[in-house]
Amino acid sequence: MSQIIEHTGIINHIQGHHIQVLIVQESACSSCHANGACSAADKDDKLIEVESTDTTLQIGDRVTLYGQSSMGLLAVLLAFVIPFILILLSLIILRSYTDNEALSGTLSLSVLVPYYIILSFFNGKMKSKFQFSLRKDTQV
Repeated sequence: MSQIIEHTGIINHIQGHHIQVLIVQESACSSCHANGACSAADKDDKLIEVESTDTTLQIGDRVTLYGQSSMGLLAVLLAFVIPFILILLSLIILRSYTDNEALSGTLSLSVLVPYYIILSFFNGKMKSKFQFSLRKDTQV
């Protein structure tokens, strides 16, 4: 049984079947009564592109985006876990060959350049994996 990720947003742009939805991403404490004491950095606007054949949608409509939670896990794996493992492994290997910490640290970080270049070659495949669907909110 897979879980569903849901975000509410507002349609920002429509071009054919491609719809751009603006969502406001807030931290967990943004609904707290003491959030005035926190920084304003805990809010972020995101534009999500979704394909839909629904012709009743218009700019300014409130919609709900939904997708599988496994998409989020895969995104975290590709963006954070694998790069961390690559840096850590290359640092361990390079430290065994050289005593220069600055050189081994720099070379370990440079391992990320080919990783993200290779990842960019699979951009189309990743776009098809990370698909959100949307439905129009009936509440006004």
